[in-house]
Parts: sequence; C-alpha cells; structure tokens
Amino acid sequence: MTASMTTINKILARAALRPQTGMAVDFLHPAGEASLAPPGGVAWQVFKNPVGLFVGGITAVILELAEPRVRTGVWEHTTFRTDPLARMERTGLAAMVTVYGARSVAEKMIAGVGRMHARVSGTTPDGVAYRGDDPELLDWVQATAGFGFLEAYCAYVHPLSDAERDRFYAEGAEAARLYGALGAPSSCAEMQTQFRAMRPKLERSDIVFEFLDIIQRTEIFPWPLGWVQSLLVRAAVEITPAWVRKTLGLGPSYGLRPFESTLVSSLGKLSDYVVLPSSPPAEACRRVGLPQRCLHHAA
Repeated sequence: MTASMTTINKILARAALRPQTGMAVDFLHPAGEASLAPPGGVAWQVFKNPVGLFVGGITAVILELAEPRVRTGVWEHTTFRTDPLARMERTGLAAMVTVYGARSVAEKMIAGVGRMHARVSGTTPDGVAYRGDDPELLDWVQATAGFGFLEAYCAYVHPLSDAERDRFYAEGAEAARLYGALGAPSSCAEMQTQFRAMRPKLERSDIVFEFLDIIQRTEIFPWPLGWVQSLLVRAAVEITPAWVRKTLGLGPSYGLRPFESTLVSSLGKLSDYVVLPSSPPAEACRRVGLPQRCLHHAA
C-alpha cells in the first residue's frame, strides 16, 4: 500500500468510523454485551469499511431526497444546508451505535431518535402533509440506508453472495423495528418490492443537485486530497439504480468513468486492511471477546 493510499484510508476511517461530533459513545462497555446486529455477522463486515460507509451514505441520501415528503423533512428540519459535515457525522455515529454498540446503548439512542422524529411534521411545497414518524417514510429511510451501504460494499470492496446479501438485510430487522420501520425490507426480494412500491412517488428535485454540490464543496479531505472526495461522491451516484438516476436527471457526467470505478475499488479493498484500535468496530470486537482485526483482511 502506498503512503498516499494509507493516508487516504486513515482519513476516511477516522471520518466515517470515529466522527468528531462531541458525542461520546463507549463501544467497549458493558463488557460482553452483544449488539443488535449479530457480532461478526455480515453487517459487522459491511459497516467497518470507511469507503463503503462514505459512498453508501451518500447513495442513501440521494434515494431519500427523491421522495418529496422525506426530502422536505430532511431539508427543513436538519442542518444539511448549514452544517453538512456535522449532520453526516451524527448520521454516521448513529449507524455505528446501531450496528456495533452494546444493545442497551443502541436501544437508548434509537429511542431518542424516535422522540425527535415524532416532533417533525410539515407540508411539502405541493401541499402534502408529512410526519417524521410516518411508518411508510421510516421504512423508506431504513431501506435506502441498507441498500446504499450494501451496494457500496459489494461494488467497491468485496462482492457478497445472494445469501449473504439476504443475511445483511435480515440482521438489520430488529434495529429497523426499534426505529419504527416495521415494514423495512429483510431480504433482497423485499428491497425490490420496496422499490416497486415507491417508484411512482419519487420525483426530480433541484435539492438533489444542491445536496451533491454541498457534499462536493464541504471540506472533508485536506488539500491536496480533495479529488478523492469528488471521486467518492460520483461513486455514490454510480451505484444509485439507473431508473432512479433517470428520474432525478443524474446523467452520465455525475457518475464514474471506467478507470475511476477501478480506483474506487482499489481504495475500498485497501480499506479492509486498515484497523484503527479506537474505531467502533475494533472496540466492539474487543467488547464481545473477538480479536479486533477479525473483521479485516490480513495484510
């Protein structure tokens, strides 16, 4: 691994796996307590990769913003426009706690998120009312997150079998129920059913382009590594389903050129060799008695 690749992976790992949100979460305790997702399972494998997390998280938001009620809620009730980095860090930390946190810690955090969602309501520009705790919208948000992270991992890190893909969705079912997403997909087939149900409700919006511009401009990588940020944002567009890209007006220029896809895959695969002892995956492994690099490929 070259020095530049090592630097990029460390920056990604710190940003995606241990964000500087000011919110302290202890992934080492209570000692021996399991997580909502089965320790060492497919979800633990997928969420430990920072390239997959960064790319998949953006794909998930693109899909969320395609739904007008979710889009309005996100744009009017979060800090994506004013402080996108902090918003991304909080979302990333929530994912880490959901997957790797001790069950008691995760349940407490998810309950707090549920209370926040219950306070969100409004009307879209077209006059459609929405609520943050609407089960249909919670199902869509949960589905888009699962799809984004899974597809990013399979496209740019390591392909998974159909059975492993199904297990990934199934492993998230308990957390989804706690979030209130009672109809979230628990298999690839159910994910496709979710897409078919939501397809007529998705629409083009300038907010999607504004979001992508904000993510491109927000300083996440230090100079001179800004090109990596742009590359990963376009990698997220690339794995968004073609029919969604067409609906949103995201043409080929928003995606990757063939050689760039290879470059992102190289970054993703190399990330699986990087172990940060202070990261949630490593600490969670130690909490449940697993070797801290058991999720990673050997160097």
